Amino acid sequence: MINSRVIMKDGMRAERGLNAITAALEPVDGVTRLTWTPERRQAIEIITAWMVAAGLSVHLDAAGTLVGASPNPQGKPVLLLGSHQGSVRNGERHDGIMGVALACLAAKRFRDQWDSLPVAVEVLAFADETGVRFPTALIGPRALAGKLDPSVFDLTDQSGVTMRKAMEDFGLSPDAAANLRRDAAGILGYAEVHIEQDLALETADHSVGIAAGICGISRFLIDVTGETGHAGTVPIAGLKNAMVAMSRMIAAITDEAERDTGLLATFGQIAMRPNVVDTTLTRATAILEIRSIDDGQRNDFGETSGRLATGIAARSGCSVAIHETFTQAATTCDARLQRLLAKSAATAGAHVQHFTSNATHNASAMADLCPTAMLFVRSQRSISHRPDEFTISDDTSVAIEVMTNFIRLCGT
Repeated sequence: MINSRVIMKDGMRAERGLNAITAALEPVDGVTRLTWTPERRQAIEIITAWMVAAGLSVHLDAAGTLVGASPNPQGKPVLLLGSHQGSVRNGERHDGIMGVALACLAAKRFRDQWDSLPVAVEVLAFADETGVRFPTALIGPRALAGKLDPSVFDLTDQSGVTMRKAMEDFGLSPDAAANLRRDAAGILGYAEVHIEQDLALETADHSVGIAAGICGISRFLIDVTGETGHAGTVPIAGLKNAMVAMSRMIAAITDEAERDTGLLATFGQIAMRPNVVDTTLTRATAILEIRSIDDGQRNDFGETSGRLATGIAARSGCSVAIHETFTQAATTCDARLQRLLAKSAATAGAHVQHFTSNATHNASAMADLCPTAMLFVRSQRSISHRPDEFTISDDTSVAIEVMTNFIRLCGT
């Protein structure tokens, strides 16, 4: 059962740490900690202190992942723990970064016991997961799994800065990042703690849950080109307004997705130009994101979306180009690691609940390297990617206890 005095203290420590790292953000509502920015540099300094306090040696790899490793002179199998540092814009306090904080606190309980444990531990604080600054994601875990496509370094953010330049300005090496592949032979598995972004835990009134699987995801850049004209003199029948065409695409694809059970399709990061009053818009771009636990369904809907967009563009007198910027297959979490997490939760006195996540996670990409598992922690009212997202310290305390038990069990 849970030792309430010990774990409540760790839960409060986690909350203090998360409050401190919230200061490493842009001065706007909510948390904004984008990839390879000064705010990220501040976050790295704080996380480094967490790792050092846990007795871990720390280094930043070429893909921007901060790695904290326990001593391992005997070459024991390595258990990887972690999550991501980054946030969406004007977003969350706990999403991602809480998993790093809780992994460090669980590891800290073993800082004087590494020799007696049958496993070594590494805590990974990945640079990004959501792909907010650049239209891709999961750079750190893909690099470790040997699945990083070097062409992503040519992608640009909304200011026209390439990922390659942003990384180099941060002191990283994109070329070295493309060659970071770890040897799977020495790795026991990867486990990630994350807030739950669906409704299961909040509905059931449970502190933690275990992922059975993680949805697949595809992202497409839709680029519509029309013609600029005077808003008052071009006849309505002759308007080739890119934004009107884009609006029709968004409506048609969204309507189609609503008829497709088990699938989610959303649009974001919409931009237009010249974006001035009294002038029709010559260019509109948007990111279409498709999610499903069924990869076949997700791929089929991508093709359907392309056909819908092409037809609407032709009827609107515009042209459209569609580029897939990111794809990640759906993941089934490892059965053995799920059982160990379930046993760890039961030992901690927590209810054991398994469900599939409709949010993607670093564990999806890490599955190309090693067995993966995820422990979800309740988010109040299931809120995510918003400034009012919050997880109470009682629930983070339970999660720390579960992960402590999990580390002990993993070598058995």
